[in-house]
Amino acid sequence: MSVVVLTHDRPAELGRTLEHLTALPEAPDVVVVDNDSRGAAVHEVVALFPGVDLVSLAANVGAAGRNAGVLRARTPYVAFCDDDTWWRPGSLVLGADLLDRHPHLAVVSGRVLVGPDERDDPACVEMAASPLRDRGGPGRATLGYLAGASIVRRSAFLEVGGYPRRYFLGGEEALVAIDLAAAGWELAYVTELVVHHHPSSLRDRRLRRRLLARNALWTAWLRRPAVRALRVTARAAVGAVREPVLGLALLEAIAGLPWVLRSRRVVPRRVEADLRLIEARRAPGATAN
Repeated sequence: MSVVVLTHDRPAELGRTLEHLTALPEAPDVVVVDNDSRGAAVHEVVALFPGVDLVSLAANVGAAGRNAGVLRARTPYVAFCDDDTWWRPGSLVLGADLLDRHPHLAVVSGRVLVGPDERDDPACVEMAASPLRDRGGPGRATLGYLAGASIVRRSAFLEVGGYPRRYFLGGEEALVAIDLAAAGWELAYVTELVVHHHPSSLRDRRLRRRLLARNALWTAWLRRPAVRALRVTARAAVGAVREPVLGLALLEAIAGLPWVLRSRRVVPRRVEADLRLIEARRAPGATAN
């Protein structure tokens, strides 16, 4: 097992995460991917932890920086962390055992406990209630996961190309999850795998909201049937009237249409059916057709 930690200009948070990871009884290989941080602080922090590998990128490529970490890793399974998250002892070995026992499983996503009071992350609550049928794997079958709290089968992750550089950050897991499912892989949410998340105060919430909205549109246009993609776009247009940041997201999404149309591959019907089941669960009273 390797752990890939993505960081950018947060040396204090990175140091705390590395303290936890290097103390794990599993003793995983740890690879830090630095997304072009300013100054030498990140390098100085990593130097305090002998054996931790550092990949320094020449530009901040967002979530796609994890791809470089996966390429550097030499183990069949790779766990992801952000610089403000870390795995609970025992979770990595359990994740590896699950991937060993279920050869069609590409991703296991863990339960994220937020802050010192250990609140369940809302995305985990949603995955725990996944409406997808049990396929004989561990936990709950899902069609999504959390990038900073997941363990992937390295070969499957690389097979689908990893995280798209154009997305930067926000919702990048959605496209990877869909592509994995389309390729015949399975994904699962397993509550016994635990990740702690103490969110950094160094974050731009407005930018993140804009990127999440833009990337959701791109994912719909890249992989969903035209009718569904148009419905997602119509909802985004309604939201843009009320919230200017969503209007910016819509404009950015439209600007990316030439790339989207070149890269568009509509998912198989079975994957689309699962996506509709999940959407119906998110919106009570909605239909899945």
